[in-house]
Amino acid sequence: MSLLMRAPEEVASWEWDLKRVIPSGLQPALETAARMAAVLTEHGLLAPSSLEWDWFVVGKGGIGVWTRLSLPSGTFDSSDLPQRVLQCRPAGFPTAEPADILVAGYGEWFDAEDRAHRERGLVELTVTPDELGPFAQLSVYHDIWSGYDFRGHPHPELHQRNAPRLAAVLRALDEMLGVACEPGELTYFGRAEGHGVAAPELIDGLGPDLTDRL
Repeated sequence: MSLLMRAPEEVASWEWDLKRVIPSGLQPALETAARMAAVLTEHGLLAPSSLEWDWFVVGKGGIGVWTRLSLPSGTFDSSDLPQRVLQCRPAGFPTAEPADILVAGYGEWFDAEDRAHRERGLVELTVTPDELGPFAQLSVYHDIWSGYDFRGHPHPELHQRNAPRLAAVLRALDEMLGVACEPGELTYFGRAEGHGVAAPELIDGLGPDLTDRL
């Protein structure tokens, strides 16, 4: 059972517009996902267990079909992935193409006593292979990256043990991709600021209580 509360929307996200550094298409997108996942794995934030994506048809949009491709080794080699992804195409939609591809898996976080815990979906990495791409996004859904928990109470020990790791991996991804990340959209649960989660507005030393939407 997870020890962390998970928000239904992002606490923060970071985006990379890769149009100037890699070509569009499924192969470059999967190669980029593999490189990014390797950096995340090195920092302990994501050991990939599957790729998950939906399908769309040009001129019609999404078809409501999702596919999940397991990665038993915890890593993935992008060389044969385009063929494997396309072999999963729904038989009833022969012209369907994969849309946003999520690299799902487990990451490690540290509690206030510096004990390590494994959490599915600690971070989520998404790459976009279609004509709107190439584009990548990293999202987080837990309060450990902020200085305040979902109830608005400060938790400096959790923040100090986890937020610097996230900042380090974002900087490493910026350097590896050759593009600086930009903050994603604001949600009810927070927003990105630089390489971290923006501090909430405080009233009497407390942040907002966000548990009504958890």
